[in-house]
Amino acid sequence: MKKAFILGCSLCFAVAAVAQRVEVRKSGEGTIGINLASYRTGGDAAAQTFLSTLKADLNRSGYFTVTSSGGELNVAGSCVSGGGNIKTDCQLYNVGTRQRLLGKSYNTTSADARGMAHKVADDIVFAATGQKGMASGKIAMVSSRTGRKELYICDMDGQNIRQITNDRSIVVGPRWSPDGKNIVYTSYKRGYPNVYLTGRGKPLSSHGGLNASGTISPDGNSLAVILSRDGNPELYIKSLRTGSLKRLTTTQRGVEASPCWSPDGNHIVYVSDSSGTPQIYIISKDGGSPQRLTSTGAENVAPDWGKNGYIAFCSRIGGRYRIVIANPVAKSLRVLETDWADYEDPSWAPDGRHIVCSRTAQYRSSIYLLDTLKDSPVALLTGSVDWFSPACSQ
Repeated sequence: MKKAFILGCSLCFAVAAVAQRVEVRKSGEGTIGINLASYRTGGDAAAQTFLSTLKADLNRSGYFTVTSSGGELNVAGSCVSGGGNIKTDCQLYNVGTRQRLLGKSYNTTSADARGMAHKVADDIVFAATGQKGMASGKIAMVSSRTGRKELYICDMDGQNIRQITNDRSIVVGPRWSPDGKNIVYTSYKRGYPNVYLTGRGKPLSSHGGLNASGTISPDGNSLAVILSRDGNPELYIKSLRTGSLKRLTTTQRGVEASPCWSPDGNHIVYVSDSSGTPQIYIISKDGGSPQRLTSTGAENVAPDWGKNGYIAFCSRIGGRYRIVIANPVAKSLRVLETDWADYEDPSWAPDGRHIVCSRTAQYRSSIYLLDTLKDSPVALLTGSVDWFSPACSQ
């Protein structure tokens, strides 16, 4: 993690240091039984793929337990495919009140049966709970499956993996653009680190020295980036329209890394080792004095500021890396309960409830899904190659 830190080199409150009350707890809650027994599907591969994906998405949401009998909710409708297309209608009912919560039809190609299932799952989550689902999101991550670190994307369930870059070098630090269509990342394909955007050949940032950890502001107008153009790796904001630079930090004896915008785009959370160890700070986009967010843990890195207002980050506690959630309103930190492995690089899922992160055990890194309300880590990507640095689209 220390090596990665060096390489990586809407809230309405006054930004202040979070009081260092660390709480380790389990906070599981019950699920809603949802019955799909009366939902009709054909026996073809596309229809069966749709149904199995839908069930898995609902179980993974954390809100439901799919059942074939009983349950508080009932899903009715049908799914049929033919001629290279698939269509479904979905009706969701509250069994107790007989109220229809959802009634909607969907059409797509048979090849996109899984994508349609993800959309249906998210609509069911929202209709039943009023909360945004996560199934339709995407995960960008880095893997060494080709022998080089390249950029990949997959669905939120770890399926449908696609390789995005073929730089034959080192790729690090992926972040999605605000519209979810492209990915900002750092690549060493020219022999030195520059910041790139998928779908564009020219670098977003290629100043002399280090260009790393690029992330685009919520309004799409600015790039927060770490540059060493003046000698020391510092945090800058670059206008994507004019190319002008604004330097935010001046820490001559420290290294900055891993910037991430606040949901409203007014602040940036980042990492600096100016105190002697990597810690997390927050600074206004207009500059000024940064405010230190962390002081516990041997090191605190890789912050991700979710749309839910919470900041997830990685902390070295008791000799291993843990995922911590900062609640600035309650002025507290909560450590997620996990097993003995190292959990790093947290990224908020689109639902604001789950976190996707890397899990390292026995020198192998995998991608896992953590439910912040339960203690049920789910493996998304494992195997004989390393997967790390996940970033979720929103």
